[in-house]
Amino acid sequence: MLRFHLNISILLKEYPFLERFEQAARLGFDAVEFWWPRGEDLDQVVQRVHDAGLKVELINFDGGDLARGERGLLNHPERQAEFHANLPVALELAHKLGCRKLNALVGHWLPAESRESQLARVRENLALAAEQARAAGITVVVESLNSWDNGPYILTNTPDSLALLDSVGAPNLAYQYDVYHMQRMEGNVCDTIRRYSERIAHMQIADSPDRHEPGTGELNFPYIFATIAQSAYTGSIGIEYNPSTTTEASLAWWRELIAQQS
Repeated sequence: MLRFHLNISILLKEYPFLERFEQAARLGFDAVEFWWPRGEDLDQVVQRVHDAGLKVELINFDGGDLARGERGLLNHPERQAEFHANLPVALELAHKLGCRKLNALVGHWLPAESRESQLARVRENLALAAEQARAAGITVVVESLNSWDNGPYILTNTPDSLALLDSVGAPNLAYQYDVYHMQRMEGNVCDTIRRYSERIAHMQIADSPDRHEPGTGELNFPYIFATIAQSAYTGSIGIEYNPSTTTEASLAWWRELIAQQS
């Protein structure tokens, strides 16, 4: 049976962030994920999660100001202290929430520095994050993003992302596969899931090309879901789209699928 959870950083924007946990539970979800909650009181985040009786499947490390287009700090020479300071804070938040996966956005290419130098910095930071997370039983995941929405992001396809992870070699470093981003960049969604499901520690979905809910675009989600169910992937699937209507109305596909699985 496929399991799903809600990304409350992109969904439930009808409500203030701290109220979204309760609303996710009201909609029938038992788990959520979210991007780094910049500007929020972390103790309040923990309290709201516990009050709602939710699990947290994934948290992002601080990736900068996402609303202004930033996509990670790992490669930026002037943002290293910022990322390093966030590491213990993010790990402590994950510990308090019982979350076992943290996502590290790696950053945009910088034109004034060689790409190899930036990749070397990314490797060093991933190794450091994985080392610190390992003692806490946490997996650090890295995802590919599409360049249409995210500009000159460093990782935009599965082979390059897996090669980077291999070059670091940490046992608790894994791939996060986003169906929407990879449909935009490389296609072959189901083939990729079949080939690499054992290396995928986290998965997210949205339809393409407009990043709305399943059934609004070009992807054959019944076939994709069947492929996931038959693969080695056993984790929950993060619902991470911009709803074409309200969050609740946009989840009709999910309610129908859950009913079919019952």
